[in-house]
Amino acid sequence: QVFAMGDRGTSNGSEVTDFILVGFRVRPELYILLFLLFLLVYAMILLGNVGMVAVILTDPRLNTPMYFFLGNLSFIDLFYSSVIAPKAMINFWSESKSISFAGCVTQLFLFALFIVAEGFLLAAMAYDRFIAICNPLLYSVQMSTRLCIQLVAGSYFCGCISSVLQTSLTFTLSFCASRAIDHFYCDTRPLQRISCSDLFINRIISFSLSAIIILPTIIVILISYLYIVSTVLKIRSTEGRKKAFSTCSSHLGVVSVLYGAVFFMYLTPDRFPELSKVASLCYTLVTPMLNPLIYSLRNKDVKEALKKLLEKKNTIV
Repeated sequence: QVFAMGDRGTSNGSEVTDFILVGFRVRPELYILLFLLFLLVYAMILLGNVGMVAVILTDPRLNTPMYFFLGNLSFIDLFYSSVIAPKAMINFWSESKSISFAGCVTQLFLFALFIVAEGFLLAAMAYDRFIAICNPLLYSVQMSTRLCIQLVAGSYFCGCISSVLQTSLTFTLSFCASRAIDHFYCDTRPLQRISCSDLFINRIISFSLSAIIILPTIIVILISYLYIVSTVLKIRSTEGRKKAFSTCSSHLGVVSVLYGAVFFMYLTPDRFPELSKVASLCYTLVTPMLNPLIYSLRNKDVKEALKKLLEKKNTIV
């Protein structure tokens, strides 16, 4: 029924007033199970990331560059998952599964902004760990408050510029073939599939933009960790090496999950849209859920700050 409604098409891209988010191709009776799963994951995202921001803001011991970046990472995770999850949950109960043209533009713009900002922020966090381990005596000088603010602001700025370009590029296409987007949110590739425009130039620019975004961040992360590993291996004591590696393991875990899911999605052929949806789930919902868990479970400072915050609340009660 959804495909039948969406395949009516339009004669011109400017006439499109709404799209239909097909979502997951499963039996209708499984929608309630998917809804409950999304609700559980989204509740954990809210609890974990709001909790992480609250802990960082309330504990003076966490007033360091590393936790400043981590607080912004939680903020980004919270917002870009909120761009996707609520609409997806509403569509599990909706028969029309529609999203307005403006709503689709907004969803793609905000998601692209925050996901690109996260990539640059993870590169900044890798640089922070590089300075902390390779130049510990100069850490407080090199990772100044001004530099930290500039790195975070730069991440958001790059996300904004990239998002403006990607969104403009996508919505200048004509959508006369279909209105049914075979995905659970508005994303570039599913929108390209329903366009009747010539996609050659569009895809070249999209690929170039992705390369400009992904390659520098990966290079910064790789070079930072090459220096970190080289420095850590020179530490004579086992305890010292273990402590140095433990400060990086959480960041490496987050980077692996995010980039692994992104590469899997973009390397999946268009003829397997369901695989793309699974990969998209990983970085739209699973990654924002795991990030606070990874950092809180493997970080002694965060665990102590969280314990202190909970004890303070119990005292007030």
